[in-house]
Amino acid sequence: MQTVPADIAGDGGSPLRILLINPNTSAFVTEACDAVARRHAAPGTEIVAVTASRGVPIIGCRTENAIAAAMTVELAAEHAEGCDAVVLAVSFDSGLAAVRELLAIPVVGMSEAAMLTACLLGGRFAYLTFGSRAVPLYEELRQRDPDSASRLMPADRSRITRALEVVLATGRSLTDWHRDGMKPAIDATRAIKIFLKVEREELYRRINARFDAMLAAGALEEVRALAARGLDPTLPAMKAHGVPWLIQHLNGEISLDEAAEGGKRDTRRYTKRQGTWFRHQLPDWSWVAPEQVEERVS
Repeated sequence: MQTVPADIAGDGGSPLRILLINPNTSAFVTEACDAVARRHAAPGTEIVAVTASRGVPIIGCRTENAIAAAMTVELAAEHAEGCDAVVLAVSFDSGLAAVRELLAIPVVGMSEAAMLTACLLGGRFAYLTFGSRAVPLYEELRQRDPDSASRLMPADRSRITRALEVVLATGRSLTDWHRDGMKPAIDATRAIKIFLKVEREELYRRINARFDAMLAAGALEEVRALAARGLDPTLPAMKAHGVPWLIQHLNGEISLDEAAEGGKRDTRRYTKRQGTWFRHQLPDWSWVAPEQVEERVS
């Protein structure tokens, strides 16, 4: 746990004590969020930043979200006494609603604060949000591009963000671009549609071997250099498979073997989700083993 004074001028009210909770085990995320909080808090504000001592380094699936949610509630119950507000350093709804029921003080998610800034700045602003916190951005999309908004669910953060980026950057709806875009390079009615299916055991073997090869080729030093840049931990590069785990190792929190296994496990889970997505999106494609492709297309 770290306690630091804020150093940015505010409105001069009574000093506040704010609890900053990171329900994951990645200390570098806590440090980055803590730095942001200190830059924007009023003079004399006390920021109490705590990091989960167990659990997961980053949220990549529903199970990990549930683990983080449990840690959020546990940390809030342990450290909230005497605090005036709680800020959760999470990008999913990891215990946000539960902590609001538990405590009588304001509880805010970091992504909610980011969206408030986006709404205040407006115009050609880079939007970023997560989970059900995407709802305010959905309302923004409804105003700027009602056609695209009508095709999306309010919590579909990726597509909402993409649609907003397009309309803000080009002045045209993403729907218009899809309608007036280039003709397909291939006539789908005449194409043989094949998805290369590698048996799961073999796929996992390749994933594990590839991660080991990356480490042997200097991946740890690459991550060390990346961490030294002090980038926002929510950036895609900082959440790439294996990076949070290797940063934990570099911080002395886990062994290299544990970090490698975490990175491999995240990659295996990702490929499983990819397979599910492709099956739903490409129902008329044939799933064929690589060694059987030539026979299928001949």
